[in-house]
Amino acid sequence: MSTQPMRPGLRAALSLQYPMSLGVHDSYEEAQKAVDYLSDHEFPVEDVLIVGTDLKQLERVTGRLTRGRVIGAGALSGVWLGLFVGTIFALFDPSGFNVVAVAGTVAFGALFGAVWAMVGYALTRGQRDFTSVSQVVAAKYEVLCEHKHAQRGREMLIEMDPMRAAEQEVRRAREAEQARMAPPPPPPPPVA
Repeated sequence: MSTQPMRPGLRAALSLQYPMSLGVHDSYEEAQKAVDYLSDHEFPVEDVLIVGTDLKQLERVTGRLTRGRVIGAGALSGVWLGLFVGTIFALFDPSGFNVVAVAGTVAFGALFGAVWAMVGYALTRGQRDFTSVSQVVAAKYEVLCEHKHAQRGREMLIEMDPMRAAEQEVRRAREAEQARMAPPPPPPPPVA
């Protein structure tokens, strides 16, 4: 996995100085609903951040990838590119719009697209002979806010859904108890 450097302005926009949790939600819609409730009740939502945790990638296989499909998709892509380039050239042609030139550019684009796609497919040597769509999703969504607003935010969310707040409090207590009961880590080996 590669990491790309984040622009300084984006880093500032996607971080909080001292974040504290207002709650953990099972879906983005639930987290969004909580933030919307806070916004509707004049909470400073500019100090709120929704963080997806426990990320996983889902990939749905949609079909078999054959040479015919590769050539067809490459040709179709080339047709669109050829149509675009040919139309641009024809619009600025001093002798007028030449439909034959556009058709020639479309044909060349289809041929080029098919050949280019086939070369790319041949370079994979059959290691990925299927098509798919993929998406990264989070298992949980945590709503965080600046520490100075955390208590007020929690109180507001308790008003929104008291039962959910009680369940979260029980979950936090269980996690704290499990952490307290966990055996201490082994000491590091002595340095020689």
